[in-house]
Amino acid sequence: MKLKKRLIFVLLASLLILGLTACGNKDDGKKATDSGDGKLSTASNSDAKSPDNDLVIAIEGSINSLDPANIGDTNSIATTRGMFENLVKFDENQKMVGQLAKSWEISEDSLTYTFKLNEGIKFHDGTDFNAEAVKANYDRVIDKDNELRQRRTFVETKDDGTESFRVESIETPDDYTVVFKLTEPWSPFLNRLSQFCIVSPKAIEEFGNDIMNNPVGTGPFKYVEWEQGSHTKMVKNEDYWGEKPGVDSVTVKEVGEAGSRTAMLQTGEADFVYPMTSDQLAAVEDAEDINILKNDSNIMRFVALNKLIPELSDVRVRQAMNYAIDKEAFVQLMYSGYAKPATSAVPSIIEGYVEQEGYDYDLEKAKELMKEAGYEDGFKLTIWGDNTTQEIKGMTFIKQQLEQIGIEVEVLPMEEATRNDKIYVEKEEAEVNMWYVNWSASDFTMDSSMRALLYSTMIPPTNANSAYFQNEEFDKLLDEGLKTADTEKQNELYAKAQKIVWDEAPWLFLGNDQIIYATKSYLSGVYVAPDGAFNFANAKLAQ
Repeated sequence: MKLKKRLIFVLLASLLILGLTACGNKDDGKKATDSGDGKLSTASNSDAKSPDNDLVIAIEGSINSLDPANIGDTNSIATTRGMFENLVKFDENQKMVGQLAKSWEISEDSLTYTFKLNEGIKFHDGTDFNAEAVKANYDRVIDKDNELRQRRTFVETKDDGTESFRVESIETPDDYTVVFKLTEPWSPFLNRLSQFCIVSPKAIEEFGNDIMNNPVGTGPFKYVEWEQGSHTKMVKNEDYWGEKPGVDSVTVKEVGEAGSRTAMLQTGEADFVYPMTSDQLAAVEDAEDINILKNDSNIMRFVALNKLIPELSDVRVRQAMNYAIDKEAFVQLMYSGYAKPATSAVPSIIEGYVEQEGYDYDLEKAKELMKEAGYEDGFKLTIWGDNTTQEIKGMTFIKQQLEQIGIEVEVLPMEEATRNDKIYVEKEEAEVNMWYVNWSASDFTMDSSMRALLYSTMIPPTNANSAYFQNEEFDKLLDEGLKTADTEKQNELYAKAQKIVWDEAPWLFLGNDQIIYATKSYLSGVYVAPDGAFNFANAKLAQ
């Protein structure tokens, strides 16, 4: 087995070298067509028919939890949205609309949010959705003993370890009115509620924190089974309060190898594949029964550099590493041009983005900085990432680039759960050197695009600041940005924050890729949002 893996790795490295020599050419295969800014896809062939009414989705990564209050990855978020709903949501055009709430009002002082709820909605277990259900979910999330990831949405931990609650009170004046009163203005609050799914209070009482294995929501699909590392299955909720689902069941299959996903689409084993990597486009260029769609994304690709490592503690080394990465070659090799080189710590689609200067590919500059830092002869590092085809390809590219300035990199692909267990440890136990990451903010805010990854108190195991980046001025800028509703003022603050991160270089800033996905021509009503979350609530299979 070890020999086989080694041979695969050597072959991959050879392909990468070939890819780099042709990096100026776009993929000659089937081109991805714009899906219309995330709008629902349409069936492209009126004569094509699905052999059944069961939707199969093949994805690259893993589904790690079905508890919507304890999720940290986009695949899990997307899957649970078939079963759970929020007070508000972003529609396919990224416009905020009501879901379980039919309307809302915000007070002039931005402290009071009043939601009027839709009536006549039931959870999958037959119990009523009402204002008390919303309160029960809030109480569950903020209970420290439950140790839920979403608690950080409502509770801020200070540098000294003390906590402050963003919500002063939640009131239920009647069965279908919920009032949140904030302790101080907090601009992302409504956006964050688009991630606050409502679980059946009866299920909370019965299953406690085992909701992840017993998900009960109000959504269009009901839970059937979840086999981690394999698949998650849901069936149509016949009693759904909204427009009834167009398919009988949905199965989300975890398929890490890009070629395998393509083969599943070609044979009809899958109806919807995400992502469709650019190197697979040629394989389906002549397929009349397959649609290839693309959309702009807010997915940031980067490598976190652990500043606790002596060599990486020197900003000159981190800057040198950035100069040593050919970002244009990266986006061509990895995405056949369906991407942009990173020009800030956040993607350009995020409100408040400011383009930064520097880190163009410059080996001489990189070598000069390495020499200044005392590392002219280089050193050794490891890089961690998922064990999927695309992630290994990206890490191997980074390895080859850094070798040019004497940094020897060992690529260590891992199962996602294994990697998470090694990332989210106490500071003293941290073994990570570099982490090959992709990140998107599902609420599309500047704060969410940076806080979990770079704020001082977000170092593991609390959150994903695996660069162990701590900058007092940066923290202050983010905090001030949260407390003002003045967009112009916010943008000024966030511009300064982006500049700090860019100059300090806690990451290798790589790129911002477009989303490419594929469907059978008889499938309609699906799309992938800019944050990489696939949406199948309105899916229909032509019969």
